[in-house]
Amino acid sequence: MKITSCALLLAALPSSVFALGFRIVDHSAEATARGGAFAATADNPSAVYYNPAAITQLSGMQILLNGYSITLENSVDPSTPGIDVDSTYEWQTVPDTYLTWTPKGSRISLGLGIYAPFGFANEYPDDAAFRTLAKKGKIQFFTTNPVIAYKITDTFSAAVGATLNYSRAKLARGIVTPGDEFQLEGDGFAVGVTAGLFWQPTPQHAFGIQYFGPIGIEYSGHARTRIPTFTTPVEVAPGVVLPVEVPKLDNEEDFDAKIQYPQSISAGYSFRPTSDWNFEFDIEWTDWDNLNSPTIHLSENPNVPLVFNYESSFLYEFGVTKKFSRGWKASLGYIYSENSVPNESFNPLVADSNRHVLSAGVGRNYEHWNWFLTYQYAYGPHRTIDQQTVADGNYRFQAHAVSFSLGYNF
Repeated sequence: MKITSCALLLAALPSSVFALGFRIVDHSAEATARGGAFAATADNPSAVYYNPAAITQLSGMQILLNGYSITLENSVDPSTPGIDVDSTYEWQTVPDTYLTWTPKGSRISLGLGIYAPFGFANEYPDDAAFRTLAKKGKIQFFTTNPVIAYKITDTFSAAVGATLNYSRAKLARGIVTPGDEFQLEGDGFAVGVTAGLFWQPTPQHAFGIQYFGPIGIEYSGHARTRIPTFTTPVEVAPGVVLPVEVPKLDNEEDFDAKIQYPQSISAGYSFRPTSDWNFEFDIEWTDWDNLNSPTIHLSENPNVPLVFNYESSFLYEFGVTKKFSRGWKASLGYIYSENSVPNESFNPLVADSNRHVLSAGVGRNYEHWNWFLTYQYAYGPHRTIDQQTVADGNYRFQAHAVSFSLGYNF
């Protein structure tokens, strides 16, 4: 029974569990306030992420600490019998640290970023109609990103960098009866690349390009199946149904699976009609198409392919900043985020959809210190899934986030 039940369970594993369809693109409060439109501005140390070539704008040594906290909710009206459910509200905080150094008179700038380009946590109650597809999942992703930038001319810079990536993932889903659970938990490490270009031909116009390379994480860990003793009706003869007790199952085995996280590229244009105003528009492409059918390798059961079939998607980002006297400044931003999960691959654990994201922030610069505080609201119009599965239903998404940055110029 151990081999058969585990194999059948894994064959039904939801494809979007590991994909997460969920990038974290908010890595400094000022950039978040501008709707992420920062590739052609990138005038603080978070440029290590947004456009590493732009760190040549920063003189001396500078450091920036940032925290991004978000609470989200997926509301589900299932088509199958059952009550409406909401995913569990959970504040998730992502810290970032950036350090840049440009020696006096040098055309070379160095940078270091520690941040999370991917992240995810979601949970539904055990009595949800789709519990056999999704109960809870979480991924932690940590990246260390050293970069080097060179000022080729007074107006044009280029940069390259490496990403050292560690990730830990955990998934749980139901099997046949409330109280049972299948769980995967593992971690892995991989190396990637980043690059950037920055060109400011005049004080009024600037252009930026940021590239984040693909990352293939080889997860390894344990898979555990737990089914309590339960009774189920069985027809032992025509018209004769008897209760049959199914004995409990508790099995643990090793697993490994390589998950390919997507590459992305962002291009931005910044227009500065005066020194007090900055308007920017960015477009960002994420290559989810490279996530097809990875395989879960099990130590005691047959290998199981996972069919993702995600679709590449775009982010459209717009931001504006107004500077005031005594170092004060304020920003507004908007993002339109395209859905990357087709109906055929949809899973409630990663209920992706087209989303609108609004943000506003305020900050102040001092002689050495600076700070910025931002509020962000994201809304996903309802999405209807009709694929003749237990995931069918209407889904709605909303999220609130707060970001705070604190910087120091040495």
